[in-house]
Amino acid sequence: MKSSSPKRKLLRLRCSVQSYDWGKVGEDSEVGKLFCLNSKIPTENKPYAELWMGTHGSGPSFIVDDDSGSEALLLKDWLWENPEAIGERVLQRWGKELPFLFKVLSIAKALSIQAHPDKELAQALHNSRPDMYKDSNHKPEMALALTEFEALCGFISVEELKGVLSSVPEILDLVGDEAALQLLNIEEGDGEETVKATLQSIFTKLMSADNVVVSEAVSKMKSRLEMEVKERKLTTKEHLVLRLEKQYPVDVGVISAFFLNYLKLQPGEALYLDANEPHAYIHGECIECMATSDNVVRAGLTPKYRDVQTLCSMLTYKRGLPEILSGIPLDPYTMRYSPPFDEFEVDRCIIPLGAQVVLPASLGPAILIVLSGKGLVELDAVTEDLVKGDVFFVSCESELRLTAHDELHMYRAEVNHRFFK
Repeated sequence: MKSSSPKRKLLRLRCSVQSYDWGKVGEDSEVGKLFCLNSKIPTENKPYAELWMGTHGSGPSFIVDDDSGSEALLLKDWLWENPEAIGERVLQRWGKELPFLFKVLSIAKALSIQAHPDKELAQALHNSRPDMYKDSNHKPEMALALTEFEALCGFISVEELKGVLSSVPEILDLVGDEAALQLLNIEEGDGEETVKATLQSIFTKLMSADNVVVSEAVSKMKSRLEMEVKERKLTTKEHLVLRLEKQYPVDVGVISAFFLNYLKLQPGEALYLDANEPHAYIHGECIECMATSDNVVRAGLTPKYRDVQTLCSMLTYKRGLPEILSGIPLDPYTMRYSPPFDEFEVDRCIIPLGAQVVLPASLGPAILIVLSGKGLVELDAVTEDLVKGDVFFVSCESELRLTAHDELHMYRAEVNHRFFK
């Protein structure tokens, strides 16, 4: 049974896809398969990078008409007419649009070395370069691994950086002996501002190096490692930079990877990124959730516009490994991932054949996606079939009863429950 009321709480969505060149191609892409099932459009031989679910203008979601199955209207427009679906507290804080953007990513080659601005910087960038920075919001985000997921995130420790300067002579060609000596002489106990200033100075010199000098340094490093692999086992980071060089030849981002932590998330692990933290996703597939923004400041591993000075000036230069979230169990089948951001959290549901689970009502709006399996979702006596590729908007204060007819894998994005406390 399906509700035809405009006030209904469960809305089936058609979602948008982004075909960036770093995405996996065709049937190799989980995003491609999900988009094909969601949109009823056959998969093409092109990269499918990101499935977008939400109200962002660059990739909006549409409500599917119950009777015809066609796209009836934008979810954004429906929310403007039905703000009670968002909830009073969310309306007061963020207005009539969703405060989060929900995504699935399929990554074949590395994304750019980048950071996302905080709200103050986002506003300034939007005012000065609206063609490049199209909104004024910040963009904290979280990546939840679906497969083994590789990423660079945050700076390594000072001691590790000293080891890099000793083992990667090509960096000296880019930053100079004086900058290298300043870092080699620094100690963690020298005070945070001193350490930060020293790291900022050397990283800025690296990222700002002349293109010709960068090209020579990357080629020299590649040749050296290809010779040394015959005599010794290369480190994990050395293998990584050789992979990156194949994807982005003579790019400064290849060498800058030595400065950043290299992580491999396993399925079910999540990494969250606050504003002004350097990162680059390398390979794999993930669920991603973020504040509703598309602000990115790039400086390497990309053919797109690079804003090196902005990136190097905005970073926090924190050092050490980032926190990895493993989820907190809500019930035997549901794990919750709650980063320290008000805008969003994500629930992961893996429900075995024949089992039922009740997803507790969220005080704000939510979006639900089915990644695999079959089942049913019931809300206020309205029942909908669930199959891979289905995406639903769920109004606030809506308790969902899920039944698995085949092992069911689902993810729900919602406003962080801590916002309501």
